[in-house]
Amino acid sequence: MKWIDMPPVWLAGFITLAWLQARHLPLGLSLDGAVTDLLGGVLVGGGVLAILLAAVELRRHRTTIVPHQTPDRLVQSGIYKRSRNPIYLGDALILAGLVLRFDAVLSLALVPVFVWVIERRFILPEEDRLRRTFRADFARYERKTRRWV
Repeated sequence: MKWIDMPPVWLAGFITLAWLQARHLPLGLSLDGAVTDLLGGVLVGGGVLAILLAAVELRRHRTTIVPHQTPDRLVQSGIYKRSRNPIYLGDALILAGLVLRFDAVLSLALVPVFVWVIERRFILPEEDRLRRTFRADFARYERKTRRWV
């Protein structure tokens, strides 16, 4: 069952909740408009780009992208110079963008909930593994690079 406890599955669940809310419980609330659609598209595109840049960087360093595994290398280059968690940042951007695209106003509250779940379920355990594996190198990286942006 460990394969199901993965960030993309959590993201899909939150996206589904937002879609269901927009479809079945709009409560007359709407942000629908060209600017909102554009912003939603930019957020989704930015999220996909962040994930792709991070995946390419991890691949270049030949280390794992799987959150439950211990990486072989501490990647601090590319997009990882700006964010310790660009994939999770990309996930949050995709969720926010789709909430806007679905016009799921009430589901905007899901974005910080998603960030909280991802942080507690994946980021904190990953950082503990990195701390144990890379010790001083991770401590320096943690001081100079923010968790999100």
